Amino acid sequence: MTTSLTTDCLFREDSYLRDCSASVVGITEAGGIVLDRTVFYAASGGQPADRGVLTTATGDAIQIAGAGFTNPEKTEIAHLPAAATGLSLKIGEPVHAVIDWDLRYARMRMHTALHLLSAALPYPVTGGAVGDTDGRLDFDIPEAGLDKDEITGKLAKMIAADAQVRTSWITDAELEAKPGLIKTMSVKPPMGTGRVRLIEIVGYDLQPCGGTHVGTTREIGDVRVTQIEKKGKQNRRVRIAFA
Repeated sequence: MTTSLTTDCLFREDSYLRDCSASVVGITEAGGIVLDRTVFYAASGGQPADRGVLTTATGDAIQIAGAGFTNPEKTEIAHLPAAATGLSLKIGEPVHAVIDWDLRYARMRMHTALHLLSAALPYPVTGGAVGDTDGRLDFDIPEAGLDKDEITGKLAKMIAADAQVRTSWITDAELEAKPGLIKTMSVKPPMGTGRVRLIEIVGYDLQPCGGTHVGTTREIGDVRVTQIEKKGKQNRRVRIAFA
């Protein structure tokens, strides 16, 4: 497959979708299955890809170990089989896509918690990673002195507030005119298609993000700061985990 296709990324509008019907529109040289629409999150911005299964119209199940964007604009997603299937999928063939929901939901909770961490520590973010039970952010902080219990307390208050998490869109030009919205220095916001997705935690945070999140902060549950590491002269790594 040489031409770039467009996958309707359903998770961008509704993180709670667990499955969808779709059609095969391409197969990559590496055997990735490109669909016209999907609920599978493709690895990006520190959040791992979803796992799950594709089921054909004849009942054959293809275990999916991950999904990835195939182009810089992040408009096309290839679903990566966990092993050789021996199946020969045809263009236009219908499939049913189902994600591992427990895994996805844990990552939604943790990703939202990391947004709150970036609000609790209002410093430039130099990196981050979303895990299934924990996560971390790296901050550009000139001075040390961070306190685990104090940060944990700030997070607990924001989670207990049950603040809504909202999605909206702005144009690339609007984002370029508001560079202060961009917190992460190491990861470029998902631009290139003409519009950028914003995640707002009402009363606490607003930033561009292509990941999946819960609908309210209370859904996150209890989290705690587990470690604060010095990773450089002005770099502090803060790790959090579900309590």
